[in-house]
Amino acid sequence: MNFLAHLYLSGTDTDLRFGNFIADSIRGNQYSHYSQRIKEGIKLHRSIDSFTDAHPIFRQHCKLFFPEHGHYARVILDIVYDHLLAQLWETYHTTDLSSYAAEFYRHTATQKNLLPEKMHRLFELMQEQNWLVEYRSIKGLERILFHMSKRTSFPSNFPAAISTIETHKTQLIAEFQDFFSDLEAHCKNKLELGE
Repeated sequence: MNFLAHLYLSGTDTDLRFGNFIADSIRGNQYSHYSQRIKEGIKLHRSIDSFTDAHPIFRQHCKLFFPEHGHYARVILDIVYDHLLAQLWETYHTTDLSSYAAEFYRHTATQKNLLPEKMHRLFELMQEQNWLVEYRSIKGLERILFHMSKRTSFPSNFPAAISTIETHKTQLIAEFQDFFSDLEAHCKNKLELGE
C-alpha cells in the first residue's frame, strides 16, 4: 500500500492518519516523542504492510510484475493499488478525492514541524504535484512511476508497469476489491482492539 491507501485506512482521526503517513520514515521504535494516537498510526501502518505482504492476492499480483521489474515488483504494486483505489474512490469514500486530498495537505501542513526531516521535501513535492489525485489517471500514474524510477539505485523499468496494468486491468480491479475488503476488516479489527 502506498500513501492514499494508508491515509484512507486511518479513517477520520487526523493524528492516526499523520502517524500512518510518516511511518516509513521512522526507524524501529524511535517514535517515543509523538502523541499516543500518532504512535498508533505508525503501528497501524506497519500492520497494514505486514498484512499486505502476506496476502495471497498481493503475492499473486507481484508475480504479474516480477518478470519486468524483479524485486521492485512490490514497490510498483503498492503504487498500482493506490491507482486502483483512486479510480474506485467513490465506492469507498463519500468525500470526492480532490477535496479529500486538499484537506489532507492542509492539515498536514499545520503539523509540518512534526514531520521527520527527510519527509519535508517529499511532502512539498506531494502537495505541489497533488500525488493523491494524480494516482487516479494513467498519465498521472506514469509521471509518478517515472519520478520514482529516477530515485532507484538499480534499473527498475518502472514506466513499463503501465502496459502490465493495462493488460491485466479487469483482473487487477476485481481482485484488488477482494483484497481491500480483507484489509479494511483487518484494520477495523486492529483499531477496535487498540493494538
